[in-house]
Amino acid sequence: MTQSATSRRQQTAHRITLAAQELTDARGLDGFTMDELAQACEVSRRTLFNYYDGKVDAVLGLWPDPDESVLAEFAAGGPAGDLVDDLRTLVLRLLDGDISERASLDRGRRVLRSNPRLLSAVHTKYVELSAQIVGLIERREGPTFGSVRARIAVAILASILDTALDEYLADPLDRPIAHHVDEALRTARSLLGA
Repeated sequence: MTQSATSRRQQTAHRITLAAQELTDARGLDGFTMDELAQACEVSRRTLFNYYDGKVDAVLGLWPDPDESVLAEFAAGGPAGDLVDDLRTLVLRLLDGDISERASLDRGRRVLRSNPRLLSAVHTKYVELSAQIVGLIERREGPTFGSVRARIAVAILASILDTALDEYLADPLDRPIAHHVDEALRTARSLLGA
């Protein structure tokens, strides 16, 4: 697929997700049909199902698809050589482009938090993504690092990101997400004595 075709596909997927989130926010997840979603985002029903299997997937949208070179760099010990700093960089690269306007992000988080089915689906995706990152940490740090330490690192990272997103959404100064990730990371390091 060419870059422009990929970009068009991502734009269409994003448009579908925004419409699905708006409908869910206004009516609830069970308050609209896939036909109504197709109409709201101005695509055919067939196109809609080419992107997403159902409403839950449409609301969640596309999850970060990590660039293999970024993952390889991390697994090889880069980019800076410090696990925590490199996890920070990895997360920000995964988010690159996925942090859209604040109102849209706020609506998406509100919709997710208000619906148990969506929370369950997000948890499933989180488990898959975190297992991938745990595997990268184990590969990077070697067998003596241990799976438990890698899982704890990912859990702390998830908490830092969740807090940073909340702060990002509430920030009256409109500072970038990286600022809030760095602030949350500094706080975690001070709390843990690192």
